[in-house]
Amino acid sequence: MLRPLFIFLIFCTGAYQLRSQPQSGQQGNTGNDWLVKPVTAKAAVYKSSDAKELILDNGLVQRLFRLQPNLVCIDYKNKINNQQLLRSVKAEARVTIDGTAYEVGGLRGQKENAYLLPSWVGQLKKGASDFEFNTYTVTDLPPYLNPRSKFWATNHQAATGKLVRFLFRSPLPALKGIEVEVNYALYDGLPLIAKWLRIFNRSEQTIRVGRVVNEILGMVEEESAVVGSPAQMKKPGGLYIESNYAFNNAMRYDLSDQTTHWKTDSTYTSQVNYNYNTPCLLEVYPEYGPGIDLPPRDTFTSIRTYELAMDSYDRQRRGMAIQKMYRTIAPWTTANPIFMHLVSKNDDEVKKAVDQCVQTGYEALILSFGSHINMENNSVQNLARCKALADYAHSKGIRMGVYSLFSSRKISEADDVINPLTGKTGGAFFGNAPCFGSKWGLDYRNKIKQFFTVTGFDIWENDGPYPGDRCASVTHPGHKGLDDSQWRQMEIQKELYHWLNNRGVYINAPDWYFLDGTNKIGLGYREVNFSLPREQQKILNRQNIFDGTWEKTPSMGWGFVPLTRYQGGGPEAVLEPLSQHLNDYEQLMMQYYGAGVQACYRGPRLYDTEQTRQTVAAVVTWYKKYRKILNADLIHLRRADGRDWDGWLHVNALLKEKGLLMLFNPTGQPMKRQISVPLYYAGLTRTARIREKEGPAKSYTLNRDYTVTLPVILPPNSYSWWVIE
Repeated sequence: MLRPLFIFLIFCTGAYQLRSQPQSGQQGNTGNDWLVKPVTAKAAVYKSSDAKELILDNGLVQRLFRLQPNLVCIDYKNKINNQQLLRSVKAEARVTIDGTAYEVGGLRGQKENAYLLPSWVGQLKKGASDFEFNTYTVTDLPPYLNPRSKFWATNHQAATGKLVRFLFRSPLPALKGIEVEVNYALYDGLPLIAKWLRIFNRSEQTIRVGRVVNEILGMVEEESAVVGSPAQMKKPGGLYIESNYAFNNAMRYDLSDQTTHWKTDSTYTSQVNYNYNTPCLLEVYPEYGPGIDLPPRDTFTSIRTYELAMDSYDRQRRGMAIQKMYRTIAPWTTANPIFMHLVSKNDDEVKKAVDQCVQTGYEALILSFGSHINMENNSVQNLARCKALADYAHSKGIRMGVYSLFSSRKISEADDVINPLTGKTGGAFFGNAPCFGSKWGLDYRNKIKQFFTVTGFDIWENDGPYPGDRCASVTHPGHKGLDDSQWRQMEIQKELYHWLNNRGVYINAPDWYFLDGTNKIGLGYREVNFSLPREQQKILNRQNIFDGTWEKTPSMGWGFVPLTRYQGGGPEAVLEPLSQHLNDYEQLMMQYYGAGVQACYRGPRLYDTEQTRQTVAAVVTWYKKYRKILNADLIHLRRADGRDWDGWLHVNALLKEKGLLMLFNPTGQPMKRQISVPLYYAGLTRTARIREKEGPAKSYTLNRDYTVTLPVILPPNSYSWWVIE
């Protein structure tokens, strides 16, 4: 691989400027760790000195392409740890058109597939039927969405970087006029590259677009196993792969992912596994579809694949890398309004709850499930009534939200998902569910848009969003049949979220649509647990917080605090009357706000006495004072088990408060401990000033492993917090 000191930067205008290659952001100390301090190097696109290669480089990750005789990736390097991710060349993509699969770019003839030497590349040949590289352009990276957020957030800025578009044309007469564009986005400040395709039909005929594989990588295997199946072997961990095509209501991406496929590679004949079963070939594509007809002069756009280079196997560090990715490429996920979940019976109760929000410092009110507002009622009278409620809330400085259920319900035989196995309704992800492409589904989308347009509501709690059901109906207007049903329904759901996001509407949705505009998902919980006694709920909630913030930022997840009876349980399970359970109410608030996580405080009111109001207002005031650090990365210290202390640490090296530590004593005994507090990600290297609550600060010298030993005294059944500067 060519590594010249000076190489040419390509601009889409065709001009050349002499630039030095970006320096890598090496891990090893806080001063140049990209997870601690911002990286100064910017994304750039370079040509090698002999003009044979094009290099994408941002100082953290580098991807290099040979331009002729066809475009092919020959180098993919994590510059943080100098790890080479590729072992062999592959096509840039694979598209199925009118039933035939065609490779896009790539070169053929590599005989040894365990590794790739630059000297071999000149001997490789392009395939006779492969789409051939034609031209490329380089531009600044445009924003994917244009959110107009109305809410407090840690980031309102769109991601920046460079966008490279490679255009391919087929040499085959049958595909004349069909062009494929491969897009690469290289981001500033992240070891991240995004990739997606566009297919242009410039012919005079409609074409059928089948499976579209938008990424193919011959990656270095994670382990060498002489025998074993792919399912038994580890998958390559050098890249974290995510796409904007995920659903499953799992509240975790890895279980919601529908597109990452680790396959075997039979061309890799020198692998250790006797049956060539090593899972080292990455292909990214939806399992079903698209299966759409693309008319002349129309364009198809694929899913987006995000590839984040990982420099560690440490769970904490990998999770922080994913969280920084989200904070950067999906800044709307950093919004974190303080909201109540109201169960209302009439408009007067809504206004009273708005007034209570004002008196306690809350910022938003969401009319919860079981409330008296129906978004699907688009009568003039209902919309006018809802607008009046929103106007009242806005006059008090409070944002308004509302709940609506899409799936998990039966609409009609004509509008429900048709099970492809039975040809009848039923058997969907939630048993019975409407098809988003049915007449009812399209009307539902239109009613949601109408509701927000007319009423001015600010938050949508979309329960049961489209969960990925395939539909065999051939009469639904939103899709033609089974083949295109999943793709078309996903398009409908995404378009609705894009529309809402661009209007500044905040979206709670219990499925993984973050990369297409949603803001928050559940931490992960079992609903019946909220019917257990409060003492158990406190510990279980802290476990949910601990488990649900490894890869989600605090602002991306919500918890739950039932103020009144929820599904079951007796007086020991609820907080009402609030004044009689004030200690439990306060601690539940503190452990959620102390994690930066908003909980759904669901009930008819936030307070019942002046003392209760003062307690709620004091917690909210505390949260707002430390809001930035409480929304920062969460370091997992000890998971709650009821036996000993538990807690976590927030860190952000760029703030005045570098850290905020939350500790809990769930036992009935006083506790005296020496707690090791890790401060590497707080950006501290020598000393730290630490104070408990608002008390005096004491200086501590960091140990060689960037920790301080903090003496802690916790009374029985209590909590405390420390600020680190």
